[in-house]
Amino acid sequence: MRKTRAEKDKRYEEKHKAESKAKCMVWGTSVPREKAERINEFLKKYGYTKVQLIEAGYKALLDDAAEHDLSLAKIMDGYDDFFSGELEKFEKEKLNK
Repeated sequence: MRKTRAEKDKRYEEKHKAESKAKCMVWGTSVPREKAERINEFLKKYGYTKVQLIEAGYKALLDDAAEHDLSLAKIMDGYDDFFSGELEKFEKEKLNK
């Protein structure tokens, strides 16, 4: 008896489950339907994928965080030298947190 496509897919998924789990992560999250539909319309209109949306959002949040965290900004920019005044200001800010 021939196996159906669904049976073959299920068997493949079971066999490669650990490999797939190690390679990718699924976030079980939800967004209000109205907002999700607007996002999907935007993505379709401009030809973006959801992965591109997540990557761009992550980069934007990193940039925003770097504006408030000098050590993060330094890491992101690959900048490893401070002017003495900046270093003193950074150390004072760090102590006050």
